[in-house]
Amino acid sequence: MKNVLIITTSLRNGSNSSMLAEYFKEGAISSGNKVEIVSLKNKNISFCRGCFACQKIGHCVIDDDANEITDKMAQSDVIVWATPVYYYEMSGQMKTMIDRANSLFSRERSFKDVYILATSDDNDPHTIDALVKGVEGWIKCMKGSRLAGKVFVGGIEEERAIEGNKGLQEAFDLGKGV
Repeated sequence: MKNVLIITTSLRNGSNSSMLAEYFKEGAISSGNKVEIVSLKNKNISFCRGCFACQKIGHCVIDDDANEITDKMAQSDVIVWATPVYYYEMSGQMKTMIDRANSLFSRERSFKDVYILATSDDNDPHTIDALVKGVEGWIKCMKGSRLAGKVFVGGIEEERAIEGNKGLQEAFDLGKGV
């Protein structure tokens, strides 16, 4: 059994990327894993100040929701980022959370496998290239970790437009293989 943490970054109700996350969760649970979804919606997460105090004390000096999420990340075997793609990149709230999890660089952490679940109104498969590159840059700083898989569903815009899309099954199957 692995501890899987799925971080959903969309701020929309009924978001398509959150639906991908739910299917991934169900797949992972069906294989006997423990799964928690944390949504960044309604979380208080400030921008990183770049002070690097977290490298010395093991957590960020800013007292907000990011520290609790970072602790969950450190204790997870698998991290899954679920994000809408805005302007061919990860959501701003996802980037802010990645920056605020900087203490993971110098901390003990369990995760090795990282997954990406992404949606966009643009259907071009290259829509997620910058997103993937950004996550790979973060992974590179987390020695021993790797990008283990990704699901991208493009051509959807409205809330819950992903219903019935084959990408949901892809997310389930990816989760099942964790």
